[in-house]
Amino acid sequence: MARKSVTYVCQSCGSSHSKWSGKCDSCDEWNTLSEEQSAESVPKGLGRAKGRRIEFVGLKGTGVRPQRSISGINEFDRVTGGGLVAGSATLVGGDPGIGKSTLLMQVTAALTKSIPCAYISGEESIEQLRMRADRLGLADKPVDLAAATSVRDIVTTLDDIKTPGLVVIDSIQCMYVDSLDSAPGTVSQVRSSAQELIRVAKRRGFALILVGHVTKEGTIAGPRVLEHMVDTVLYFEGDQSHQFRIMRAVKNRFGAADEIGVFEMTEGGLAEVPNPSALFLSERNAQATGAGVFAGMEGTRPVLVEIQCLIAPSTQATPRRAVVGWDSGRLAMVMAVLEARCGLALGGAEVYLNVAGGLKISEPAADLAVAAALVSSLGGTPVPPETVVFGEIGLSGEVRAVSQMDARLKEAEKLGFTQAIIPARKKKSGKTTGYAGNLKITEIGHLNDLVFLLPEKAPAKSDATAHSHFAQGRQQNG
Repeated sequence: MARKSVTYVCQSCGSSHSKWSGKCDSCDEWNTLSEEQSAESVPKGLGRAKGRRIEFVGLKGTGVRPQRSISGINEFDRVTGGGLVAGSATLVGGDPGIGKSTLLMQVTAALTKSIPCAYISGEESIEQLRMRADRLGLADKPVDLAAATSVRDIVTTLDDIKTPGLVVIDSIQCMYVDSLDSAPGTVSQVRSSAQELIRVAKRRGFALILVGHVTKEGTIAGPRVLEHMVDTVLYFEGDQSHQFRIMRAVKNRFGAADEIGVFEMTEGGLAEVPNPSALFLSERNAQATGAGVFAGMEGTRPVLVEIQCLIAPSTQATPRRAVVGWDSGRLAMVMAVLEARCGLALGGAEVYLNVAGGLKISEPAADLAVAAALVSSLGGTPVPPETVVFGEIGLSGEVRAVSQMDARLKEAEKLGFTQAIIPARKKKSGKTTGYAGNLKITEIGHLNDLVFLLPEKAPAKSDATAHSHFAQGRQQNG
């Protein structure tokens, strides 16, 4: 006999429990278990009834590959791998007010040139959507609008009408399945709603974009139960105090992951930035101490960004370390290597590190640029002008090679840089392989080489403390 079972689902990690408790055993969060009734199910598994036999096929086939729909917004097309794929499901997450709905309205309007598009909102009314379209200058675009939250109604409508090429659901946290007793936004509702919408998208062959809210921990609310269900996961990042917005692909079954697209928030919506390196370096002061230009890779795109560092005397027992845009753990590691292997005294000073422009960097290749900024700030000597720096630092102080060095150097040369400080490259038959451009390249094998590339500068009175730390390190280092 069929029966209803009651489970308690954690709203933080999505794990299920047979009984309520104050603390979730999976994620150790308190007061996150919520009672939810699952759909009717037959106990003791599948029973004796047999299902239909499935057929296996080979890897090589003659099926038609799904077509891509190109919006013409190059930064969005780059992040998605060259356009939206028919029958795919894409999840777009970001902080409230970051510009998700604005961008998707622009993408939907751009795609109407090639495919019919539908925009379904569960948060805003039709009039609100029209006001946004009018503000963006898109009021005359043939986009089908709807305001709905019932997944059953949405699926029925998409099955009955002529199938659109793109459907945007804004947002998945507002949708609900009426067969579940839980409230919209809970883990069960988000998971079930997304599953039903993805199923109809695969069956009817249209591209589906789901908008997801981001929690204070930085994960898509639900929480991460949707990321394995969709084909592409895009995060929309940016500080609301900056006009720059960065769309980052963290998962993409149809293109490169870790690809980024850069946009600028303007009065007329989001405008794409075709050359983000020039934008991030537009206000750079080449003569400032404690600053170095890092040549990084974001997916397949080389991006140059300025890393700024400030070392100041500390009056506290535990000096402060503040990091914006980089991993604080890697900063601590680089500082420890500079102290232990190069003899620089950094432990008693406050250190502030910032990646200019609001970009977040995660690759280890930024180690050497951070070290250059630290040494420059400590010794009062600017990094040589028009110089880019990149390389990974090991715990023994060695500088390791990184991937795609040629692409980084070519981007630096294109932007007018004349020098580069990089790890030692491999040589074949006595000749250096790879990049053979016009940059003056300085190859270093140990962090000590970088310290001696930045000679100590005579300090002003206000820099006496930093000078003493640097001089002490020079004496210890011989």
